Amino acid sequence: MPSAPSKLYADDVSLLVVTLDTNPFFWSTFSVSFSDFLSQVLAFLNSILLLSQLNQLVVIATGCNSCGYVYDSASSKNHAPPTASMPALYSNLLHNLEQFVARDQKLSKPDHDTQGIVPASLLSGALSMALCYIQRAFRSGSMHPQPRILCLQGSADGPEQYVAIMNAIFSAQRSTVPIDSCYIGSNNSAFLQQASYITGGIYYKPPQLDGLFQYLSTVFATDLHSRAFLRLPKSLGVDFRASCFCHKQTIDMGYVCSVCLSIFCERHDKCSTCGSVFGQAKQDVTSANSKKRKA
Repeated sequence: MPSAPSKLYADDVSLLVVTLDTNPFFWSTFSVSFSDFLSQVLAFLNSILLLSQLNQLVVIATGCNSCGYVYDSASSKNHAPPTASMPALYSNLLHNLEQFVARDQKLSKPDHDTQGIVPASLLSGALSMALCYIQRAFRSGSMHPQPRILCLQGSADGPEQYVAIMNAIFSAQRSTVPIDSCYIGSNNSAFLQQASYITGGIYYKPPQLDGLFQYLSTVFATDLHSRAFLRLPKSLGVDFRASCFCHKQTIDMGYVCSVCLSIFCERHDKCSTCGSVFGQAKQDVTSANSKKRKA
């Protein structure tokens, strides 16, 4: 694959890729219904397209088992005819979103409800799809919009996705693609905090969801060029805790493999990732010293 051309952006033109959390297990237990949340998100997405006719908008639905593109403003299918009673953004996105939720529900395991634990959304897959779309835009020509990713997330972090999410974060950092995060769950998201901090994006947790559209339009609607002239909210702290590779749990302290940097919550004799034997170098030195003494 040829290397990406130099990034020559137009200052006020944006390519916004939005990941939309559609986890039914989360929304069934949350205080705000998904329909109310979606109505405010649709108004925000419509305002992005109204800011400039050159802006591009892509929406990726994030479920428990899969991810999928549900809207792309660059596609010819998303241009409504003059006689349409509803904007193409609303009609096409809602239609595709309904189909995606039905497909994702069929992939759900029947034991999710019996475990008493809300499964995490597939955030790692959504970030990977967003970066793939942006890389394709990089190779479309020398002049393209400024790309950024906005994660609208409510589900809790899935520690089992730690490696995949961190790989996506570092890929976005290398491509100079900021990841903005709007988290509406009860607690903060350590993954999204790290994503926004590392890539230079904005992490924000709205205090009141009744005014979600106002928060979205004032914080996340601004293009990258205009952000230099605004006082946008900054995160008060970032949770840099990692997840262990053995039990997929978030830990404060652990053991790190010196070869592949895998993290474990318990001491092991052998790295399950790269196969390195822990303490082997020390044993070799001890045996060498004993042979010298015998000689």
